Amino acid sequence: MVNDPIQEVEAIVARARVAQTAFEKQGSQKAYDRAAQAVAWAIMEPGRNRHLAELAVETTGLGNVPDKITKNHRKTLGLMRDIKDAQTYGVIKDDPAKGITEIARPIGVIGAVVPSTNPGATPANNIINALKCGNAIVVSPSPKGVPTCEALIGYIYAEFDKLGIDRDLVQMIPGRGSKEKTQRLLEIADLIVVTGSQNNVKRAYTSGTPALAVGAGNVTAIVDETADLTAAAEKIKASKTFDNATSCSSENAVVVVDAIYDAFVAEMAKTGGALITDETKVTSKLWVKGHLNPKAIAQDADKMIAALDLTDEVPEGTAYLAVETKGIGAEHPLSGEKLSRVLTVYRARDFDEAVEITHRIQLHQGAGHSVGIHTSDHDRPMVLAQAIPTSRIIVNQAHTFATGGSFTNGMPFSLSMGCGSWGGNSIDTNLHWRHFMQSTKIVREIPSNEPTLEEIFGEYWEVTGR
Repeated sequence: MVNDPIQEVEAIVARARVAQTAFEKQGSQKAYDRAAQAVAWAIMEPGRNRHLAELAVETTGLGNVPDKITKNHRKTLGLMRDIKDAQTYGVIKDDPAKGITEIARPIGVIGAVVPSTNPGATPANNIINALKCGNAIVVSPSPKGVPTCEALIGYIYAEFDKLGIDRDLVQMIPGRGSKEKTQRLLEIADLIVVTGSQNNVKRAYTSGTPALAVGAGNVTAIVDETADLTAAAEKIKASKTFDNATSCSSENAVVVVDAIYDAFVAEMAKTGGALITDETKVTSKLWVKGHLNPKAIAQDADKMIAALDLTDEVPEGTAYLAVETKGIGAEHPLSGEKLSRVLTVYRARDFDEAVEITHRIQLHQGAGHSVGIHTSDHDRPMVLAQAIPTSRIIVNQAHTFATGGSFTNGMPFSLSMGCGSWGGNSIDTNLHWRHFMQSTKIVREIPSNEPTLEEIFGEYWEVTGR
């Protein structure tokens, strides 16, 4: 038994390398697919799913059991749909005209840092993607997520044992973890995948190891004068309250055009959104000494409302708080991510000002992640796409369910959303299976394809002369 924590991590990664080498050497598409299926069933089997959801809420204090069950099931089912026919072994492309044959190759040992907000679904997603592409993976959970991750891996091993799959393909940093252990994993893995803490994201990008790390969420959604207000209110409520707003894709602000402001507030009220016009009633309790109040973060509505001392201020059955404000920036915490059933509400004169407000919010926090719009105008999503520093424009959908992949849109199922250069990330897509694979190219000689200078510069010379 290794006592030194750094040596312990090194030993784990060494075992993973041995297992991965054999997995690749003896590999086949069927073997990779079967390993991925084993992990998917480990979390989706109803009894196990429920236990993992209950354990996650009990040990992290975040979210709620029914929604975590739904998340574990749908995120995994959607991922399995996405990868079902993906070729990740052998020849994946052959182009005789270019003389290039491309062969899929694993990356090696993946190091995955996962958050306490999704301690079952996120590691399962990463593990499935890794195995689908022939890799081994070592998971580093947040301290509060350790029990759930341990249970998940125990279930994975039970499935592996049925199939004779080497357990060392999937491991985790044991115990409560530490920055030193995680840092060593970041340094010696072949690829790092990081979801969660922006401190971990920065460490990943400076570790010297290729990294796929994602930016912070702070979703803003516009409701314009052409929107179906009833549908918009229902979708925002469903999205905002799902798993008690643990998702980075949960709306944090809504910008409502003045012409329909009062009507939309009325629709929010019908869905359980209680309007708070005095923001100090929320800010005075939602933040304690500059930090979000742990008694309010990702809690059921009644517990959050009680923590904010607003039980007598809102109607019975309130599902979330809609707090009016105008401020944006560091001095206005309501303009940032709140990880709670609190939605900030901005009033805009018109659509142009709504875009301006959304732009300012994104520059403050959440740049590159995603924004939403509820509208009947087909041109306005394009206006947003060209004006906002964001990777995704979610149109007329419940944002939490749409951003990370849905059965009713074409986004890949994922719990990790890349934010591009706007968010300081190397990817601007949803993290998916193709990020866990590389390829070897066989390059053959072909007939010359050298253009003449006239073909390249002819039109240019017509303008400038030679």
